[in-house]
Amino acid sequence: MPIITSIRGRIVFNSRGSKTVEVDIITDGKFMGRACAPSGASVGKLEAQSFPQNKPEEALRTLNDNINKFVGLEAENRQQVYEVLKSIDKTDNYSKVGGSVAYAVSIAAVESAANALDVPLFQLLKPNKPYKFPRPLGNVLGGGAHAGPGTPDVQEILVCPLGAKNIMEALEMNFKVHFETRKVIESLDKRFTYGKGDEGAWAPNVNNDQALEIVEKAIRNCGFTLGKDMAMGIDFASSSFWNVGKKVYDYVRQGVTRDASQQIEFANKLAHDYDLVYVEDPVHEGDFESMAILTKKNPQTLVTGDDMLVTNANKIRESAKYTACSGAILKVNQAGSLHEAMTFAEECENNNIKIITSHRSGESNDSHISHIAIATNSKMLKSGVLGGERVAKLNELLRITEYNLITEMQDL
Repeated sequence: MPIITSIRGRIVFNSRGSKTVEVDIITDGKFMGRACAPSGASVGKLEAQSFPQNKPEEALRTLNDNINKFVGLEAENRQQVYEVLKSIDKTDNYSKVGGSVAYAVSIAAVESAANALDVPLFQLLKPNKPYKFPRPLGNVLGGGAHAGPGTPDVQEILVCPLGAKNIMEALEMNFKVHFETRKVIESLDKRFTYGKGDEGAWAPNVNNDQALEIVEKAIRNCGFTLGKDMAMGIDFASSSFWNVGKKVYDYVRQGVTRDASQQIEFANKLAHDYDLVYVEDPVHEGDFESMAILTKKNPQTLVTGDDMLVTNANKIRESAKYTACSGAILKVNQAGSLHEAMTFAEECENNNIKIITSHRSGESNDSHISHIAIATNSKMLKSGVLGGERVAKLNELLRITEYNLITEMQDL
């Protein structure tokens, strides 16, 4: 078994130009794994804290003070690495060492082990077949916390290539819709400056209704049949515009407010009008009852929790009591360590909740989540469409085809 022989951490920058932590781990004196922690803009209240006191330098200092505790561990043993992390930081949210360190150390360790054993990372994480490729879920038009004033309140309007037979075709379909979306925006706004949000999605000065109409038109202009060749999805990120005091969803940019029942009606109408395959966080993170209503009313849609579940196995169990979610976002850095994220995936499987492995808005050029999506049997990989840090994940899926271990795409 590959043994960790050295660790080195450093401060680097993510796709937003913010500081983060990157870690190199060497096993058996020569096999390196490297991981760089991402960060989110739409953040659940219960997810791991990226840095102690919001200082990346403090996270790196804590790692450097405890490096020797990791030396000698079996690199592929996720639980061993997790237990050492928790011996350093006994808090619930990694407020002492930082979730960024937990993420980077735990993923760098398994990558170094995979390199030492000369196997792809997904095979190390899941030794037994079958393997299937996730459907790429791409953000083509954005707003909310990922874009500026004037853009839609809803955070993401996404596309998923249902009709694709393989990964190459799937990516080409998403690219085609992304490019056509720009053309449709241009036809409506001659002064469109090609502005984009954090994840590379177009960020036009339109309201929520117009945004949905633009993407639907782009899909049809590409010659795709909506709901058959190409499907749409929405990430509402509803907690970001939930007004706790007034108990309403405050769509400030559109000048509309909705109470809980109106929000359910609104999300339900959009799911039916646009034949949505995917709806993320359509209600705020504490409202399991409303989420359960939407899940029941929309069996054809992955009604997905992100801020509601924060890659936490206990939250999956709570959700299951209400039958509140048919889909769950997996973001390793929400949980902190890879061990916790994989435990979350097991709990999803136990409760028949489909997994969508996801990037963050502040990303690195790492491609580990492509492997994690395959290892967790994720239905989708939510990783954007364009932008170097997004394409890095998508290109890794193409490289994985060369192992000749996977021939099938996930059915939705």
